[in-house]
Amino acid sequence: MIVLDTHVWVWWVSGVESLSPKARRLIRAAREQKAVYLSSISVWEVAQLTARGRLRLTMDVVDWVAKSEVLPFVHFIPADNVIALKSVQLPGTLHQDPADRMIIATALTLGFPLVTRDEKIARYPHVQTIW
Repeated sequence: MIVLDTHVWVWWVSGVESLSPKARRLIRAAREQKAVYLSSISVWEVAQLTARGRLRLTMDVVDWVAKSEVLPFVHFIPADNVIALKSVQLPGTLHQDPADRMIIATALTLGFPLVTRDEKIARYPHVQTIW
């Protein structure tokens, strides 16, 4: 069981070779277990990036997200009150990016490792990260 950071989701679905071999293996294994998790804040983040022209998808963002939603091994976790509060109350020092904080809070709430290439998150000692 793993949580994917937004960029990992985008790279994985798009078939981009930027994933590390370890990340690719873990995603494949989690897929077989039907245990790939994403924070719904990642949907917001992808929509924001495409609206601003910082991310180009091969189709409309609504259709792109819908293709992930129907995958039987992908589970979107809503940013509920517990996760929202936890994102503000994360221990230690971490940057203030709200999407990163919500994704970390999601991983912590579920108790699953976070697959990310983000070095700032990887240096944050309160969440288990994998790359």
